[in-house]
Amino acid sequence: MASENPGCFVIPPTHYRGRLAPSPTGYLHLGHAKTFWTAQQRGRANQGALVLRIEDLDTARCQPRFLTAALEDLRWFGFQWEEGPDIGGRFAPYVQSQRLDFYRDALARLKAGGHIYPCRCSRQDVIRALHAPHAVEEEPLYPGTCRPATVISAIHVGQTASRINWRFRVPDGEAVEFTDNLLGPQSFVGGRDFGDFVVWRHDDIPTYQLAVVVDDAQMGITEVVRGADLLSSTARQLLLYRALGWSPPEFAHCELVTDAVGRRLAKRDDALSLRTLRERGAVPSELRVGWQAK
Repeated sequence: MASENPGCFVIPPTHYRGRLAPSPTGYLHLGHAKTFWTAQQRGRANQGALVLRIEDLDTARCQPRFLTAALEDLRWFGFQWEEGPDIGGRFAPYVQSQRLDFYRDALARLKAGGHIYPCRCSRQDVIRALHAPHAVEEEPLYPGTCRPATVISAIHVGQTASRINWRFRVPDGEAVEFTDNLLGPQSFVGGRDFGDFVVWRHDDIPTYQLAVVVDDAQMGITEVVRGADLLSSTARQLLLYRALGWSPPEFAHCELVTDAVGRRLAKRDDALSLRTLRERGAVPSELRVGWQAK
């Protein structure tokens, strides 16, 4: 593993590379399928390759049975990929729990560059500090409890301690702007729309934000297609790409599929899971009616 650039493309790929990235924490539902189908359509329209990657870092909820079901249900629905954990490929392994060395390499680069700092605050600590017990967002705006007054340069790479999270220092007031290939121009302001965010957890596991940046960079992904609920994550990830010195992919965020009362689908909605639809005799081509390429 190269310490300067862990397997990433030095020269950007000359052809389209998309990806499907399910997490085996439950059965995939129709919302996943529609977003993934958009990714597959965009890849095929550009004569590109599709990569299947399993994002299984949530060890408390990921289960082997959900991984088995995901592979079966995706195949049943009509998905085809050119690289993945079941068929291999140039950038294997395609399972995040098998890629921890790559994430540790990126963590060391962020430490050496002074982009992150150690933080002892738990999620509940953050919520209490904000005086907002009603806050339920994935990562509340961080109040800066552990943030050093000045940027720390070249933090010792081997620095570790129990109960320590590593948090990325977001430039206050900087607008992170990008053009989404489906939703158009986007802008998020550091310190207002999102704050310093955790990239490495105290249990020695990378967070989603860091892991997907490393994986997409190393696997040469040219466009990330995912749900609109992850739109603000793109701003965080663009800052990580910059800090790591890597070129980011393009992004395309799909509108979310909702149920009869307007709630976005979740893995608890078993009635619309691919597994249940399959068992009830649903026909994938009929489920896909109206899913035109965008």
